[in-house]
Amino acid sequence: MRHEKERVSESITIAAEPTVVFGLVTDLPRMGEWSPENTGGSWQNGATAAAVGARFLGNNANAEAGKSWDAAVVVTELEEPHRFAFKTVFRGLTLAHWIYEIVPGGVDGPAGCTVTETWVDTRNRTMARLLGKKITGIPGLSRAEFTRRSIATTLANLKQTAESARATTG
Repeated sequence: MRHEKERVSESITIAAEPTVVFGLVTDLPRMGEWSPENTGGSWQNGATAAAVGARFLGNNANAEAGKSWDAAVVVTELEEPHRFAFKTVFRGLTLAHWIYEIVPGGVDGPAGCTVTETWVDTRNRTMARLLGKKITGIPGLSRAEFTRRSIATTLANLKQTAESARATTG
């Protein structure tokens, strides 16, 4: 039985060119610099950068629960500099979709952008309840709230990096 998909989205305005922000969010090995859950990772199977179909192995941790785990990722969309998406998979099953949308404007006129990060939980109820807490230490039914806080932190940290990069280059 499938449960209704949970979807969490948060947005932030950033005073940096969309291409700068896009370059950051598609550099998955650096995601650990911004995310409170992801600690980094590496491209797999010869991939060296984001491209549709590229595989990535993300390293994750929940310090409060003393848990760490890897997440297999496949890039599903890459529309520079506007949209980047990937899915996390476990034994051939898609667990979640992560989407980054970058819309020009919103801050500093044409130099700024608004970034929206979205997480869509595609696990079935049993997988969410049983595997979620066992692997991540986050109970399946509270994953959405945990993810909302994590996304807000990630976006705030991304903003700081992107605006710092803009200050040093522009």
